[in-house]
Amino acid sequence: MKSAVVWFLAFVVAGTQAMHGRSCASDTLTVRVEPRVLYQPIDGFGASDAWRIQFVGKYWPEEKQRRIADLLFSRRLDENGQPVGIGLSLWRFNLSAGTAEQGDASGIGNAWRRGECFLNADGTYDWSKLEGQQRFLQLAKERGVERFLLFCNAPPVHLSENGKGYADPDAKRMNLPQDRIDDYARYIAEVLAHFARRRMPFDYVSPINEPQWDWDEGRQEGTPATNADIYALTVALSHELSRRRLTTRIVVGEAGTIEYVFKRMGSDGTSNGRDDQARAFFDPRSPYYLGRLPNVARILSAHDYFTVWPLERQVALRRALREALDAFRPPVDYWMTEYCILEENDEIGSGRRRDLSMDTALYVARIIHNDLTLCRARSWQWWTAVTQCNYKDGLIYLDDGSEGDTGRMGPRVESLRRDGAVRTSKLLWTLGNYARFVRPGMIRIGCEIAPEQSIADGVLASAYRRSRPAQTVVVLTNLSRSRHKVRITGLTASSRVVPIVRMYTTDAASDL
Repeated sequence: MKSAVVWFLAFVVAGTQAMHGRSCASDTLTVRVEPRVLYQPIDGFGASDAWRIQFVGKYWPEEKQRRIADLLFSRRLDENGQPVGIGLSLWRFNLSAGTAEQGDASGIGNAWRRGECFLNADGTYDWSKLEGQQRFLQLAKERGVERFLLFCNAPPVHLSENGKGYADPDAKRMNLPQDRIDDYARYIAEVLAHFARRRMPFDYVSPINEPQWDWDEGRQEGTPATNADIYALTVALSHELSRRRLTTRIVVGEAGTIEYVFKRMGSDGTSNGRDDQARAFFDPRSPYYLGRLPNVARILSAHDYFTVWPLERQVALRRALREALDAFRPPVDYWMTEYCILEENDEIGSGRRRDLSMDTALYVARIIHNDLTLCRARSWQWWTAVTQCNYKDGLIYLDDGSEGDTGRMGPRVESLRRDGAVRTSKLLWTLGNYARFVRPGMIRIGCEIAPEQSIADGVLASAYRRSRPAQTVVVLTNLSRSRHKVRITGLTASSRVVPIVRMYTTDAASDL
């Protein structure tokens, strides 16, 4: 009996003309796949539940909850053979700090950015909290999501230095008394243990988020943290995980930009011992070395903000990051764990105003490609899966449907807490070109394109494979406005296997 090898070809293209229009570039592009040239393993593609899932998962009609979950997590095909969803393989669960219970007294004016806390002020636990987030955790598991990550933005308000979910001005350090670090670690570990007992274990925990920012304006939960703070909390958390025999691994970093991973940023007056994380945490000579802790992953995570424009800077910083991480022995792995559109740029303007079209999708597709090929990121995670804002921060958009194909948006639209219209974006499906097909455990392999292409308006290509089942995935992104003939070489199969080729396209006319 012959076995089968499956070749997935995923295409992200500028618009319908790129596939079906009149203009066609005269050249034929050759994409050569080199299965024996091995790069990084892939840990997964994901997004987070912050902050809108707290209302969507608690109050919205069940059929709409399930539709949103299908769009994010499903790998099924519909009756027409079209993908139902993008098949995210990693889901980020935000362990919030208790500002929702404080209400307006929290100092966070936007109720959508507050969050509940399992820990009560008297030290007891209320596991009915975070109901909406727990609902989507279950929906993700039911749809086959393989990996789950719990992340913290701030300590519980009951433990914090100032009784709030954000820091005082000029604090610069973690909003937590030194003598409460062990208490905070025990709390995080108890939450992880609780979900493990419910057969919903978290694979990873990220205890600090964007520690370089001061988080003193009350716009959302957050805390600054020095490298010394991160070290102390990570050591305490590692001890608690080991004591409870939990298999969850700690991922440190979540740097506000990738520069804080490998640069000394003191010259701009903002670092305050919060930069050069690679050296701080993975150089054995550092007082904050974490490499001896058994449950700390040899991974640094960071966010893509403020490092993607102009394009020359995007490329240069990613090459510098990889070079810095490769200098360690063994090299330190890298995850990109948060991004949405913030920077002003010449292609799509800025983050203001939502964009469901291919413009934002292609802008982000280039970033994903560069993070995977230049930084050799093992994981790529979008910021928030669902948004009700008129901003380029979501994969799925909510509005009240009051104007046909659009409607009122924003935190002041009270009805959106309980129901609304669900809009998909081309960005959602573009991420699906990676998430749905490039599964955890796959390895990025060699993939070259000729003639050489422009990073601004050319064709980008990357490839991935696994042995069991035998699959190869090639992802092509056409940033130009022209059609291209593409010849793919290097995909070979022996006479004992049957090759199966499946092609998927995201463009203005097709989702995936």
